[in-house]
Amino acid sequence: MKGSELAGRRYRPLFDFFADAEQHGTASAFHVLAGDFVSTDDGTGIVHLAPGFGEDDQVLANAAGIPTIVPMDEHGRYTAAVPTWSGEQVFDANPNVIRHLKEHSYVLRHETYNHSYPHCWRCSMPLVYRAISSWFVAVTKFRDRMVELNDDINWVPNHVKHGSFGKWLENARDWSISRNRFWGSPIPVWRSDDPRYPRLDVYGSIEELATDFGVKVTDLHRPMIDELTRPNPDDPTGQSTMRRVPEVLDCWFESGSMPFAQVHYPFENAEWFESHYPGDFIVEYTGQSRGWFYTLHVLATALFDRPAFRNSVSHGIVLGDDGLKMSKSLRNYPDPMEVFDRHGSDAMRWYLLSSPILRGNDFSVTPAGLRDTARQVLLPMWNAWYFLTLYANAAGVHGSVRDGVERRFSTNVLDRYVVAKTRDLVEDVTRAMDAYDLFGACNTVRSFVETLTNWYIRRSRQRFWDGDVDAIDTLHTVMDVLVRVAAPLLPLVTEEVYGGLHGAKASVHLTNWPKVEELPGDEDLARTMDEVRDVCSATLSVRKAHGRRVRQPLAHLMVASPDAQSLLPFVDIIADEVNVREVELSDDVQSVARQQLQVVPSAIGPRLGADTQHVIRAVREGEWTTDGDAIIAGGHRLEPGEFVLTLQADDGSDTGRASTALGNGVGVVVLNVDLTPELEIEGQARDLVRMVQQARRDKDLAVTDRIRLRIKADARWALVVRTHEELIAGETLAVVIDLDDSGTDGPEIEIEVA
Repeated sequence: MKGSELAGRRYRPLFDFFADAEQHGTASAFHVLAGDFVSTDDGTGIVHLAPGFGEDDQVLANAAGIPTIVPMDEHGRYTAAVPTWSGEQVFDANPNVIRHLKEHSYVLRHETYNHSYPHCWRCSMPLVYRAISSWFVAVTKFRDRMVELNDDINWVPNHVKHGSFGKWLENARDWSISRNRFWGSPIPVWRSDDPRYPRLDVYGSIEELATDFGVKVTDLHRPMIDELTRPNPDDPTGQSTMRRVPEVLDCWFESGSMPFAQVHYPFENAEWFESHYPGDFIVEYTGQSRGWFYTLHVLATALFDRPAFRNSVSHGIVLGDDGLKMSKSLRNYPDPMEVFDRHGSDAMRWYLLSSPILRGNDFSVTPAGLRDTARQVLLPMWNAWYFLTLYANAAGVHGSVRDGVERRFSTNVLDRYVVAKTRDLVEDVTRAMDAYDLFGACNTVRSFVETLTNWYIRRSRQRFWDGDVDAIDTLHTVMDVLVRVAAPLLPLVTEEVYGGLHGAKASVHLTNWPKVEELPGDEDLARTMDEVRDVCSATLSVRKAHGRRVRQPLAHLMVASPDAQSLLPFVDIIADEVNVREVELSDDVQSVARQQLQVVPSAIGPRLGADTQHVIRAVREGEWTTDGDAIIAGGHRLEPGEFVLTLQADDGSDTGRASTALGNGVGVVVLNVDLTPELEIEGQARDLVRMVQQARRDKDLAVTDRIRLRIKADARWALVVRTHEELIAGETLAVVIDLDDSGTDGPEIEIEVA
């Protein structure tokens, strides 16, 4: 109860109640104390104190000189200290206690209050906290040193260091290490059974026990260890006996001792221990920042003045698709064997490694997530390998064409680009792995697989079709490096692919990690080609927004960017990728777009205070200018991080033009989405090519098989065939196209091997 409110009118009935109790001679049973852990926001603002059953209660009572009384035994039953309910379980006694208080006029008002209550996480029974005597480690004596040593640990994710773990260290209390159980490691302390002759012996080895007790000690478990007794050397009467204290060690004390206990240090393996401690890394779920991570750190600081581990991966909690913690008792998880049979064990492994769980967040495992993992990573990687084998076999190339000779890399621009990105892959994944950032490593591999399959291979299909040896060798090299880098993340798929690349007996897990210097880099090419891909991605998004399928040619695309001319060598790639007749490059961004500014109030508020709203108003009214990397608005200079500057493309839809900003934030693409009859006919020709290719697949033809193509169609489709016969024949490997224009519907296609 808050002391300032004790005399408040709200509690007048309570004081009248105390006064009445005093008249009846029962006032000595009541004490009113002020506690800052009680508020008037919930309930009455008054709570009863039970010093033996709550930490706040005990601290406040101790300060007031009230003794700690525990009238409940270890089984949750009242002791003889409460004779009326002695032997009765405390929860069962509650109604009787309330009735007794009412009968003696000790109750001012009785209400039911529903609130959360602690339960055993195993059996779900309600818990009662009870004060007991305990053995402690005096953590508070070296708490500051634990905080200092934490700075030497690399935490993944990093926010754990000064977050959940760091805050826990800063507020660490003395650690109770004893438990009142039968099973467990006995605390090695012997105490005199006669308080008149006090003595306490703490043993540090079996040899010390054998010396004092005069027997060979072979079993440190209870009850054998408890049978070791001896006369108290400090008792001149010889009547008292040294007996082991009844408590056992908290199992977390043993877990925290793991680094040295596992090798029986210091009695054995001292040299090994000193060269292997601290451990390189440890991994557990984030709750162990108050558990195993903590106890390891406590004992390492106390005993060795060093951290127990150099790196710690602290992951989140795996949840079932019901949002609850995944557990055997709830069975809220997919059958692992069904997952392995359907998606493969690599899918599950990648699914977890690439999830937010390795950023310390909780994560739900769902069938849809597993399917996406297979679709986004495993299948594209496998398809890239299948694509290589398909065209390498067709060209009669087995293994790398450079095997046994000095490595020579292709000068083709796409080959150079993918090799440069492969070099970046090795560099970035190595950096992530060295930092124990598996989440980051997975993101890097996923991004590279996207580049490999949806850019390099797709843009190089014609070269593979033509049997280009440089393309085949480049893809072989890239796949070799990719599977070696991804092997720790996808051990089974990469093993299979590597065996295909180098022979069935070769194992990717016995190879060396790729070296960055073995691959040529080209930062300028990589940066420019990434801009090309950005242009293509933005243009395709405009196509999609306006219902223009990619096979439908369009007339014109303008790319406006400050460095647009750097894309000049790649305009043919852009035109082919987004299917436009003409690509125009312009550095006049302002003619097709405008800059849009947003301030970050949380960033400028602490600095500008009341002027923050003035700056926001100026920005909203367009009264701002740029000054290098800074912005001047409302008479104040805003530095990077205090604002967000984006490019807003002008809406030109009413003129047949559509635009959108590039992902780099400094350019836009403007696409002419109007269709002419000529463009529509070419789009239909490309649709026809797709139909023929599907017919080839349905007949299971080899990619090199030449065909005779028969098409029966109406006059509209016949015009398409006659106009673009050369295109259709070249794309489908048709040596002859027989056209029957007597049809009355869409094209009917027949093919046969020529």
